[in-house]
Amino acid sequence: MDSFDPATQLQALATRLDALFERNRRLAEENRSLRQQQEQLVGERAQLLAKNEQARSRVEAMITRLKSLEQHT
Repeated sequence: MDSFDPATQLQALATRLDALFERNRRLAEENRSLRQQQEQLVGERAQLLAKNEQARSRVEAMITRLKSLEQHT
């Protein structure tokens, strides 16, 4: 068959389209997975920031109490 044969060209185009559709499907799945991971990491970050703020508040309260005790002694 000749490379200019319309049937051959059509088959080659169909093969390329199938490959592109499969690549698109894989990229969409990867994108979905990465977005899910990002949401999870954003949630974890928010929790860590909240814990850090709580710890900072406790340390500041301890410092205030210690300073108060120093002044009373």
